[in-house]
Amino acid sequence: MRFLVLLLFISHSLSVCLLAQDTETADQTGNPFKKDQVDKDIEKAVEFLLSKQKNDGSIHDRGNHTTMTSLALMAMAAVGHQPVNPNDEGEAMQRALDFVLQDDRQSETGYFGGKDGSRMYGHGIITLTLSEMLGMGLDEKQDQKIRERTQKAIDLILRSQKVPKSPSHQGGWRYSPDARDADLSATIWQLMSLRSAKNAGLNVPSSAIEDAIGYLERSYWSSLDSKGEPVNKKSGFAYQPGGHPEYTTTAAGLLAMQVCGEYESPFVMGASDWLLENGPNTSRKFFFYGTYYYSQAMYQRGGDHSKEARKKVEEILQKLQRKNGSWQGSGSEGSAGEVYSTTMAILALAVKYHYLPIYQR
Repeated sequence: MRFLVLLLFISHSLSVCLLAQDTETADQTGNPFKKDQVDKDIEKAVEFLLSKQKNDGSIHDRGNHTTMTSLALMAMAAVGHQPVNPNDEGEAMQRALDFVLQDDRQSETGYFGGKDGSRMYGHGIITLTLSEMLGMGLDEKQDQKIRERTQKAIDLILRSQKVPKSPSHQGGWRYSPDARDADLSATIWQLMSLRSAKNAGLNVPSSAIEDAIGYLERSYWSSLDSKGEPVNKKSGFAYQPGGHPEYTTTAAGLLAMQVCGEYESPFVMGASDWLLENGPNTSRKFFFYGTYYYSQAMYQRGGDHSKEARKKVEEILQKLQRKNGSWQGSGSEGSAGEVYSTTMAILALAVKYHYLPIYQR
């Protein structure tokens, strides 16, 4: 079984590599494997992440050690690296995965957000990472450990969703497992985790995903008509129901709804059109966080939305990358550190590869 999973992943990776390369990456002889500047920038960024790995296997430069390590794992996997690879990247990912799987990282209740202080945001990120790592362990024993830890984390997410909340906040999550309100940012990570885990065959009831989608729809800035569709055909998602749309939250909501299969939803079409007019710029609050979502969400939308978003993201991020391969946030993101900003940038640029199942169309 383990061999079959690995064989399928390798086969898929090769086919993606062949299909994902476009004319921008080919040289005059038509070589589809010639690296373009984005490939080189990503390689430098991965080298930076490796330079930040500690003796215990964690990858971080500030706080939230488990969460930052998980983001680094997801970023490297998103551009084609695996823990089973016999190279520096593979070895670093194996050590990082071992760190995340340590017994003290997850509480008896399944919670990852307590040990490193990352709360439900971190819990969702770590759970999503582990779910995407299923099938990438060194052996069947480690894969089983990943599966058990992920299911335990998913069960906590499901229990947290059922905590009584006001009607407008039902279906969502916030800072702690027992929160009685919700926000879109925390909700997205839990919803992405549920979708990824369900795709991987874990126990996730469809009703939990449906309830979370309901919360997202209530966070869309528009009244609804008699058919339950938004009156504002071009609008976005707010941080909480009743608020105004923002770049980051609209991009996050757009990605999550499409990952859950709502490709033709009027909320999806309205948000993607809104983002065409409200795209990324470095003055935006939570620029790196939002641009990760923006890039992946517009890729999911496809067509001109995808082409324009990829061009914008690559142009902006290439100018911002530092000589050591990292990116550094400013303003509200400045204190999060270079590992955080760098992983967000890699995930934003990774649309040219789309290796991880959760980010595939």
